[in-house]
Amino acid sequence: MWRAGLRLIEAPYTWTVRLRNRRYDSGRAEIHRAGVPVVSVGNLTLGGTGKTPMVEWLARWFRKHDLRVVVISRGYGAEAGSRNDEALELKLKLPDVPHLQHPDRVAAAKLAVDELGCQLIVLDDAMQHRRIGRDLEIVLLDALEPFGFDHVFPRGTLREPLSGLRRADVVAISRADMLRPQQRDDIWRRVELYAPHPVRLEVTHAPRSLISAGAREEPLDALGEKPVAAFCGIGNPAGFRHTLHACGYRLADFREFPDHHPYSRQDVESLCGWVDRLDAAAVLCTHKDLVKLGVEQLGGHPLWAVVIGLEILAGEVALAAKLRSLFDDHREQAEDKA
Repeated sequence: MWRAGLRLIEAPYTWTVRLRNRRYDSGRAEIHRAGVPVVSVGNLTLGGTGKTPMVEWLARWFRKHDLRVVVISRGYGAEAGSRNDEALELKLKLPDVPHLQHPDRVAAAKLAVDELGCQLIVLDDAMQHRRIGRDLEIVLLDALEPFGFDHVFPRGTLREPLSGLRRADVVAISRADMLRPQQRDDIWRRVELYAPHPVRLEVTHAPRSLISAGAREEPLDALGEKPVAAFCGIGNPAGFRHTLHACGYRLADFREFPDHHPYSRQDVESLCGWVDRLDAAAVLCTHKDLVKLGVEQLGGHPLWAVVIGLEILAGEVALAAKLRSLFDDHREQAEDKA
């Protein structure tokens, strides 16, 4: 009965999404060009697929090639006048890359070009934001559930029908290390039904170190084999739990909060009481959680975030070629106009 009810709601939602996409595809809805190359990073499903690590990797690649890049996001989950967890995390990791958060991303792009003089824009979580034209569409699929249970929300976790993959220039399977080669091949065969010729990436989110709120870093094995408590407020807590097990940590307990959870004083007190009841040498969380909490300890136990970096297992050469041609093509067009 529940499935039948959710499917009834799914139908009008899917129809609305299809109609909106058709308006942009046909040109009836205006698509705004930023005047500089635009790379969009997004996904088909609700929840976390590793967009922030991909945005960070791209920004570092462009900065390495001496390009002025700006990251633009809507700022989902942020209170008025404040930054959300992704923005806080990227600010620490990319201090030389401006990050603009604005509900109107077209206005943010104009600001980035006119006032910040950027040469390239990276749109975070923008696959379904079609008002801004993009020169490269990167779509991430979560290895744990790449196709959103084959249903659009609320029956499944798809943000739009799978046919949206046709817009993808690059498709990346995130957390690809969690799948066997045959399982990855199965995903690619299904992707080909909608996007026959995208650049294929297989990526993983590799733990690199531990960091405290005071920016003190320690190696991953600094805690030895002591038991630890862990918690997170992200879209895919199972992915974080997998990371902890891959690091060899012994989990005394694990708590989950909703995605983008704004930690309150009551939450901190609850976490302190929770960890005090456990036999744990330390508490671990994600970097997104740490930047919002901003504390060194919980209940007398040291609090560490596991620093995650994106590693490309397959497809990096093809992606780099795509990124280079993106900027070269824009430069040639600008010279022709001049």
